[in-house]
Amino acid sequence: MAVKFLRTICCCFIKKSFLKWGSVAVVAMIILLTVTITNAQNGKITRDNIAFISYPDFPEANSTWFDIGYGEKYNKVYVAVTNLHHDEQALYQYDISSQKMRITGLLSRLAHLRNFQWQGKVHSKFVEGPNGNMYFSTDGGEDRQEYLMNHPRGYSGGFFMRWDPFNQKLTNLGMALQYESIKDVDIDNETGVLYGISYPQVHFIVYDVAKNNLRDLGRLGSAHVPRVLFTDWWGNCYYADWRQRLVKYEKDKQELIFAENSLPAFPNTPGSKIITGIMGYAKDKEHNVIYINTYGGKIIAFYPQKEGIGNVKDLGGIFDTQDDKPYVPFAANMGLGNNGKLYYFVGGEGNFVREKVTILMEFDPQTSQKKELIEFPLSEINLVTGSNVKDKEGNLYYAGMKEISQSKNEPFLIIFNPEKKIKK
Repeated sequence: MAVKFLRTICCCFIKKSFLKWGSVAVVAMIILLTVTITNAQNGKITRDNIAFISYPDFPEANSTWFDIGYGEKYNKVYVAVTNLHHDEQALYQYDISSQKMRITGLLSRLAHLRNFQWQGKVHSKFVEGPNGNMYFSTDGGEDRQEYLMNHPRGYSGGFFMRWDPFNQKLTNLGMALQYESIKDVDIDNETGVLYGISYPQVHFIVYDVAKNNLRDLGRLGSAHVPRVLFTDWWGNCYYADWRQRLVKYEKDKQELIFAENSLPAFPNTPGSKIITGIMGYAKDKEHNVIYINTYGGKIIAFYPQKEGIGNVKDLGGIFDTQDDKPYVPFAANMGLGNNGKLYYFVGGEGNFVREKVTILMEFDPQTSQKKELIEFPLSEINLVTGSNVKDKEGNLYYAGMKEISQSKNEPFLIIFNPEKKIKK
């Protein structure tokens, strides 16, 4: 209404030939105000909608991976930062209310790890348990270390960890499988049972923390392992096997079931991309859908059900390429805004749709329309990870990195809200 009214005034000025020197300034001000209000009403997304938060007190900080999560009970975001997969990880806690980032400590000291128990990185996300504690797992970081071929100490195996935000205390819950990393975790919020996937042998693990009962349900793949586990509203857990079929752990039956068909993929997608499976996801419980993006560049709507696998719908590619390789675009992240649209950054690890540029994208699942929002040079963003990290205010969080040199990155936290400016 305001825009319409202002436009009417402008028309009146023009029709009645009021454009003398004095009135020109008035009309110019009205037009400027009209444009401003129009942009605001159209919800134009700019750099004002995004903020970068640095990680203090860890000079060796080099990278982050999928190791980010949100704890609703204490309204905090958690991230783990590594020193180039070498031997140390710093755990960070971002207090949303005070907008303060602080280091809680170094993992090796907090978890009382001995020399032979070193870890290369935290690769898993942080997940919140039923009591507000945060859970995650550790990773060797490099093939040569995990296969014990060329490392002076070898790799003992990955650990499940628990962070208690109230007491600011880390508990080492123990190793999963000897010599195997734990690439990702998720949790049944009702029972507190943890799920994990190992690397390089891709074992599906179910760990009842309260009973200290760990079950190895066997191998689901080989070679380059899919990175992402996710759960539904009932506490069932999903993964993708080497054929990119969804595999579901039905907690009531305590067994794995397999989808009949693989997830949608573009024709001629290389097998190396198929076996790497799911890269990001975002949950919409209200509409009973979990959005997935794959290593082969697809966005998929998955409709879970309490028993059985559920249905999937192919929503197209994450980015419309101009060549015959639509499976190349890469997005190791995904978030769902309160406006019902998906937001993800395209580009990373040598897979860029535009030279030396990372692109923030908007995707409307209802129309499958994609929109390029902001381009970032690699010196500003060269990789973004993290899935389904959203706070009570609708802010989305991602783990970002930027390129300092060919051998050095600088990690930082990304805060994004498509509907309002971020205070900086």
